[in-house]
Amino acid sequence: MRLGIDWGGTKMEIIALEPGGDERFRKRVATPRGDYDGCIRAVADLVAAAEEATGARGTVGLGIPGSLSPATGLVKNANSTWMNGRPLDRDLETALSRAVRIQNDANCLAVSEATDGAGAGAAMVHAIIVGTGCGSGIAINGRAHRGANGIGGEWGNIPVPWMSAEEFPGPECWTGKRGTIDRLCSGTGFQWDYGQATGLSLTGPEIMARARAGDRDAEAAFERYVSRLGRAMAMVANILDPDVFVLGGGMSNIDELYGRLPDEMRKHVFSDQYDVPVRKAKHGDSSGVRGAAWLWNDTAPA
Repeated sequence: MRLGIDWGGTKMEIIALEPGGDERFRKRVATPRGDYDGCIRAVADLVAAAEEATGARGTVGLGIPGSLSPATGLVKNANSTWMNGRPLDRDLETALSRAVRIQNDANCLAVSEATDGAGAGAAMVHAIIVGTGCGSGIAINGRAHRGANGIGGEWGNIPVPWMSAEEFPGPECWTGKRGTIDRLCSGTGFQWDYGQATGLSLTGPEIMARARAGDRDAEAAFERYVSRLGRAMAMVANILDPDVFVLGGGMSNIDELYGRLPDEMRKHVFSDQYDVPVRKAKHGDSSGVRGAAWLWNDTAPA
């Protein structure tokens, strides 16, 4: 049995998969925000619930909104900031009495979709979580690309490329930088941008409903969003040239993105032609938790 856990800022989810990928158990609980020890207990409780329900002991993989530092072994770069500076793998191994494998949550999305999702069979998958934040991950031949310093795929702190004079320098991000991909290409950024233009506080789905009804302010906000995300993806295309882009998170449910992003990317990709597909995550908002389970899809360390 392979157990995967997604440690998100608002919810924690566990899934139990058989070796062939069939789901045996799934459960979600609210994240104990700001309470590191409470989060460790929540993970242990989820594992216990999964093993009781399935009657089998499992390997444990975990996706987090940050990464483990190879230098210190401590969590870094997590927007769930109470995790930062903590020896998460050691604490979980003590709590669960077994080894665990931990990856960035966007890397888990990439692994999931490369294994049996929208990127199955592709040599390189670039996966993007467009939700509360905007993170990205890379899977090469089905395995997460962690990188020498544990920051492979960490594009969130990079400023949106090819900024216009009107955009520069952009709003401040939680990292202290301005105009970042995480700040402007997230669902939160989409809502912020619309609010700046209109003075209204609406959710992403509400803004899109207005855009589809012909509201010019909403249409303009969506145009700006597509431009920014498309530019960010074009930057990745110019560096990595992945075989497929896969979108997950709440904004990935906007169907208009898939027809619009390739055209926006072509304006900035340094090639005579560009036809790489942009696809929606096959496994939806639970794809990352499946990827966490697949961190144990071989016998070598992830």
